[in-house]
This record gives sequence, structure tokens and C-alpha cells, in this order.
Amino acid sequence: MKAKVYDLKGNVVEEIELPKVFETPYRPDLIRRAYLAIFTHRRQPYGPEPDAGNKRVARSRGAGYGLARVPRTAQMVAANVPSAVGGRRAHPPRPEKNLYERLNDKERLLATASAIAATAKRHIVEARGHRIRDVPSLPLIVTDDLETIKKTKELKEVLKALGLGEELKRATRKIRAGRGKMRGRRYKEKKSVLIVVGVDDGIKKAAEGIPGVDVVLAKDLSVLHLAPGGHAGRITIYTKNAIDVLSKRFSSL
Repeated sequence: MKAKVYDLKGNVVEEIELPKVFETPYRPDLIRRAYLAIFTHRRQPYGPEPDAGNKRVARSRGAGYGLARVPRTAQMVAANVPSAVGGRRAHPPRPEKNLYERLNDKERLLATASAIAATAKRHIVEARGHRIRDVPSLPLIVTDDLETIKKTKELKEVLKALGLGEELKRATRKIRAGRGKMRGRRYKEKKSVLIVVGVDDGIKKAAEGIPGVDVVLAKDLSVLHLAPGGHAGRITIYTKNAIDVLSKRFSSL
């Protein structure tokens, strides 16, 4: 399987043989399973304080008083039970719950390989909602000059030259509706272009100013980057260095 290599102006400069990882069968079931398993590794245990809602001295008077048999304080105010104001929660999340899901190494490797192969299939990328009508071919492979870009403006021009102008307009950043604005998740941002590099010479900082664009080293590439939400087919740009790294990393397949 061969692919074209583009320069920063969108011109074809050469053609290379793709590694076998791009021929991996598409397995959406395995990709979804791997995504959920890896995502649990990032979750933090949470739950209420063990004594929350039980700090008031209260006891039930029992039957025969014409009152519900709930614990009451000395002032006859219901306390501690879930139905009372300021009482404990009925079924709170438990900090001791095990959120970590295990995954076999071979499954994880195969899922990542399958997600990489999906980036080369136009119908899968389009089905994910990416606007790639002007993109000449997939997978998008660019010369290693891309890794040295340090300015956001320059990176935007390169992406437009590669036919991703419409995609950049699609990926917007919006203020979240509701309480989440107060809880450290003020913005919602659509995932857009993923740039896979062999070495980061400044491009990661340049990409921070473009909504939805992420940069990852080829050695760290995983299903979390390639299939946000467990859905494969993210529009991805590879540098030649990244292709060499992926070829060695997935040589065992």
C-alpha cells in the first residue's frame, strides 16, 4: 500500500510504501472496548465523606406518637435519613469502588493498529463528521518540516493548504450550558485534526491556539487520541518521522 507525501504547501513531493499497520482490519468493537478500558485509567475515585449527613444527634421515638418513625433531633426535626433536609445520600458513589478496567496488551495493540488503519479510509473519516472534501488523499502524510513549525498562524496556513480549511471552521469552542461552567469544564470543544509527529520541535505549542487540533508523539499514540469517545476515523496527519516510528512499533503485527 503506497501513499503520497506532501510538503507544507500541499504539493506532492514523493510516494512511500506504508507500513503493514495501515492494512489492519477495521474492528470498531475492539476499538470501543479498548477506549473504555484505557479511559478508566484516567478516572479519579470520588464520593462523599463517610460521615456526611450523619453528624446530627438524632434518634427515632418509635410508634405511638402520631409521627413518622424517622430519627429526630431534640427539637423534633427529622435528620440523618435521605428523606430529611441535610441528611445522608441514599446511594452515594463509593471512593473504594474499583474503576480500573484491565486490558490485554495484545488487545490494546491491535485496537490501536485498527484505529490507525481507520484514518486511511475516507468513508470512516467522513462518517465521523469530518469535512475532508478538499483533502486530496488519505492517510495525510507530510514532510518532517511540519514538526518545526512554532507559530499558530503558520500551522493554520499549512492545514488550509492540505485541504482542511472547512474542517477548521467545523471545530468550534463553545461555552457549556448549565452548572458545569462553575466546575472547571467551562468550554466544550469539538475534536478536529490530530497531528502525529516523531519529534516535537515546537508544533505542540503552535497547535494549542487552534480549537480541536491535537499533537501527539508517535510513540505515545493510543486509541484515546485516534478514536475520541470510542469512535474511530479521526482525521489524522502523519509526518514521515512518525511513519517510521509506527513501522517499528507495530512490526510484530
